[in-house]
Amino acid sequence: MHEASLAGGILKLVEDAARREGFRRVTALRLEAGQLCGVETRALRFALEAIAPRTCLEGAAIDILEPPGTAWCLPCGASVQIMRRGDACPRCRSHQLQATGGTELRVLELQVEDS
Repeated sequence: MHEASLAGGILKLVEDAARREGFRRVTALRLEAGQLCGVETRALRFALEAIAPRTCLEGAAIDILEPPGTAWCLPCGASVQIMRRGDACPRCRSHQLQATGGTELRVLELQVEDS
């Protein structure tokens, strides 16, 4: 489950920001995990909640947005929405797709309490 290591990376990013910016606690963490980024959001949420005790994430509300995957279809030249990598183009059924969106995993917003 690589979501556990991703959660550790997110915690490190947040703790680095806390040291740099001088806040002690995160009250809300908002993430974006696109449908094509390869992350199981329920597992990521579980991993974040499991490592949060005794860190600045303890008690934080965690919101994970899941934007849809989008791709450019080479044969028909259309921008299409897909649910997962390997899906066919919904217009022409081709598999020659280049992902253009929904591939990101990123921290969008932190709401914090100052020291």
